[in-house]
Amino acid sequence: MLPLSECQRTRGFAGARKIIAIFLIGALLTVLHTVPALAGMEFAQLSVKKGLLLVASPSLEDPNFRKAVVLIVEYGPKGTLGIILNRSTKTLLSDVLPELTALKGTTHRVFSGGPVDPSNLLVLFRLMEPSAEARSIFDGVYVGGTPRLLERMITQAKPTETFRAFAGSAGWAPRQLEAELLVGAWGVLPADSFSIFDQDPSTLWLDCISRLQGPRVIGAAWLVPGAHGTPTMKRWSFDVRSRGLIQATP
Repeated sequence: MLPLSECQRTRGFAGARKIIAIFLIGALLTVLHTVPALAGMEFAQLSVKKGLLLVASPSLEDPNFRKAVVLIVEYGPKGTLGIILNRSTKTLLSDVLPELTALKGTTHRVFSGGPVDPSNLLVLFRLMEPSAEARSIFDGVYVGGTPRLLERMITQAKPTETFRAFAGSAGWAPRQLEAELLVGAWGVLPADSFSIFDQDPSTLWLDCISRLQGPRVIGAAWLVPGAHGTPTMKRWSFDVRSRGLIQATP
């Protein structure tokens, strides 16, 4: 994935400086219609749908997703679209979208949303009322929008309303994410607006691991691919006092 510090120097990222680039997400979302999750065996507890958080297993080594927390913004027969929530950058949104004068002098930063199309910007909104200018993910949280909506959020936001901008996204081909869930690459949690907009990104992953394992120090297991693709079990415990993970003996 191209670092955001370099994106601004590329032609692709320069294209994102056109405000309309923020809203390219709409075209993709229109073709990802929700379908019933696959059923059977253990998968009934791993149903995929829009509005869930995917929490990377401690054993997931892929650098694109290590310690990532991903919001599923759409799920359908053509695949899954998500946004990594916990990778902030030092890039100011005002530098990316200088044409949007309302951003001048603000401190809104761009987050790295994933390795897919890092030159495209996606915007998540928390709104008090439904908006025809953005697509709902779950109650009060929307993706997409228009330049007019973004400008209103900067200049006339209502109490609790806010937004975050993300460069790039995460994508899975049909049934690819289900396969990763079945081998334990991800934990699943219901999404909430606090985790998306208010949580410190640097602690979000550990907090989600804590939620997955309950209020006590309980071992959690992820089935992860071992040598030659053979699944192996790794167990981890969350130490509440140190807020760290301890790998237990199999």
